[in-house]
Amino acid sequence: MVFLELMVVLGAIFLGARLGSIGIGFAGGFGVLVLGFMGVKPGGIPIDVILIIMSVIAAIASMQVAGGLDYLVSLAERLLRKQPKHITYLAPLVTYSMTVMAGTGHTAFSTLPVIAEVAKEQGVRPARPLSIAVVASQVAITASPISAAVVFFSKAMEPLGVDYLHILLVCIPTTLCAVILTSFITNFLGKDLKDDAVYQQRLQSGQVKMRGAANIQILPHAKRSVWIFLAAIVMVMCYATVISDTIGLIPKANIILSRDHAIIVFMLTAAAGIALLCKIDASHVLNAPTFKSGMSACICVLGVAWLGTTFVDAHIEGIKQLAGSMLQSYPWLLAMALFFASMLLYSQAATARALMPMAITLAAAPVTLVASFAAVSALFILPTYPTLLAAVEMDDTGSTRIGKYVFDHPFIIPGTLTIFFSVLFGFIWGSIVL
Repeated sequence: MVFLELMVVLGAIFLGARLGSIGIGFAGGFGVLVLGFMGVKPGGIPIDVILIIMSVIAAIASMQVAGGLDYLVSLAERLLRKQPKHITYLAPLVTYSMTVMAGTGHTAFSTLPVIAEVAKEQGVRPARPLSIAVVASQVAITASPISAAVVFFSKAMEPLGVDYLHILLVCIPTTLCAVILTSFITNFLGKDLKDDAVYQQRLQSGQVKMRGAANIQILPHAKRSVWIFLAAIVMVMCYATVISDTIGLIPKANIILSRDHAIIVFMLTAAAGIALLCKIDASHVLNAPTFKSGMSACICVLGVAWLGTTFVDAHIEGIKQLAGSMLQSYPWLLAMALFFASMLLYSQAATARALMPMAITLAAAPVTLVASFAAVSALFILPTYPTLLAAVEMDDTGSTRIGKYVFDHPFIIPGTLTIFFSVLFGFIWGSIVL
């Protein structure tokens, strides 16, 4: 029966990957239904993760309607065009920073056209900056103070004496260093653009276009919306610091808002502030691209994470016996498990929600758990993730292309190296910090 139930879980995940986008959430719910008919009690629904995603996306979408994202993109384009020859190094720093600030990798959508255009103008193979920029936007989720994955993981780690601040103190420098190191390696991957036969063929047929600098219209209150959103992030971090057991400024008995509740409250307050002070029509938020992608992420987390917890909760004792000793002897196996799970679950939050509680019950060392956390970001393996597909579509030179064998695409090497370095640096730096 365990084998059959595992086949149901894997079958649902593959069905979701085939459906694509929000379909993986649909398939996850279907998998829970099938397991229910097989006598498996449904696991816990990740309500906390979903609510955090919803509140953060509400604030980001409000900022987008007010023109805040366009303003940030204009700043990014100005930076990239100022140092165009260093596009492979600067592009991932831009997408990494935007994801850390916003708590979602979907902000990369707005910068990918700029990256592709600047690279093309400079004769740089666009696949290089585009691939590492997409990967940076994914791994940065594990370093964002308002991402659902970080908030859930920090909450799960509190009984082990590792809090929110410890996780950020490890994950921010290690993932950033990994991105920087990988960007230098990525700059040597693939043929130069002038030597690429596909590019030359497209160039001769007139398929390659040069658009030049974008003429982005900045709305009157765009800057104000960004400052309101940034202020909300600062308040979240300050509040989390004040209530942290490590700092100990406020006793637990006197804490009114938990960290999860504080993030939701501050993000919704930021959305309200943007609507009032930036004079936007709140109904337009529902049609913002970031709102739609964020709500899709909520459904994906609901279905897939629920499916994972249903299976794990039903067999937790057997899993402990099988995996406990192996994890103690080979701690890097946790990173491998998270790596391959995230490839199928399509969400850092869903992967953390499905596997991290199990790893904690297996008595894995805190440094192992925190160092391995970056491995939940292997969303680049299958060439079906939205930002990955967007990068392929926006590169008309054909250098960012998916090969015949599914896995032979330009995101594999930069992504795998980034996670490898993040985990390696995590074990080194984590052993000092924790």
